[in-house]
Amino acid sequence: MSETNGPRFRRLLVTGGAGFIGSCFVRDTLARRDGTTIIVLDKLTYAGNRANLAPVEADPEQAARLRFVVGDIADHAVVGPLAAEVDAVVNFAAESHVDRSILDPDAFLRTDVAGVHVLLEACRAEQERASRGERDAAPRFLQVSTDEVYGSVDTGESREDDRLEPRSPYSAAKAGGELLARSYFVTYGLDVVVTRGSNTYGPYHHPEKLIPLFITNAIDDQQLPLYGDGLQRRDWLHVADHAGAIGHVLERGASGQIYNVPGNNERANRDVVTALLAQLGKPWSLVRQVQDRPGHDRRYAMDDSKLVALGWTNKVSFEDGLAATIAWYRDNQDWWRSIKSGEWDAYYRRQYGARLAGSTEAR
Repeated sequence: MSETNGPRFRRLLVTGGAGFIGSCFVRDTLARRDGTTIIVLDKLTYAGNRANLAPVEADPEQAARLRFVVGDIADHAVVGPLAAEVDAVVNFAAESHVDRSILDPDAFLRTDVAGVHVLLEACRAEQERASRGERDAAPRFLQVSTDEVYGSVDTGESREDDRLEPRSPYSAAKAGGELLARSYFVTYGLDVVVTRGSNTYGPYHHPEKLIPLFITNAIDDQQLPLYGDGLQRRDWLHVADHAGAIGHVLERGASGQIYNVPGNNERANRDVVTALLAQLGKPWSLVRQVQDRPGHDRRYAMDDSKLVALGWTNKVSFEDGLAATIAWYRDNQDWWRSIKSGEWDAYYRRQYGARLAGSTEAR
């Protein structure tokens, strides 16, 4: 983004903007106070939380530049009119938890593939309007994807032109969505860019994921269900860096290109757990070794050369980010305790009940 001219895209449609990464993008973008306006479209499923935007809505200047629409990205009637109002569409909307995709893959196909199709068609309709002189240009479309589309990477680092080998219903659906998006660039000349982010952590993260689940369980001295031997390796990316990189690619990325967004903080899961327990002052005895996830990818790692060449580098170290994340969950227990209630109990029993009953002490 040019400091003198401001952002290229001042009117944004942010789908999934009440979710974890999407809400961070909205908060950080509006906090720049550069005149950017945002329409958030969110279905408010279990992972979408209007409270994630409370800091924006409590600030009159930022709130005046935010419009919230409850709706489904797979609904043409909702999406079409919104796309007509904006310069860019940033698609965070996704079913994103691998465990839930194994339990119930249908919702993942609807949102992560069919929903992407509806968004792309809305942008293509705007492209046709632009060709008739009814608007200046079609919206840029940025598809937020994941490193999981590469599948498990035994050695080295995945590059953007590597073969995709997704191994779960979630990652397969995400791969389908981004491939569809790129096909609209090739076939219709639509302005499309794709980002592939690594494992993301930070404040406002739904407690079904590893770091927030283990932090919140440990705060309550509950057992921590560690899959298998815990030696699966992930590259951890702070949510502020992930959102910032997406904004950078939105402004500067070349049309039709894909950009890896790694965290450059590769660690084994059990090492992450060791670090968070140490900061919480909780014992390792809380950790239980449970039956592994089916098809569990052993390692993810991505090359960041293309993103670095575009001018982006991450700012948050894993040590600082984890400490700040733990502090946030300690200080915002009302937020996560309201989530870990109701439907949560049934999900947790379904996912971990039998596993914990047959678990052993993790060593």
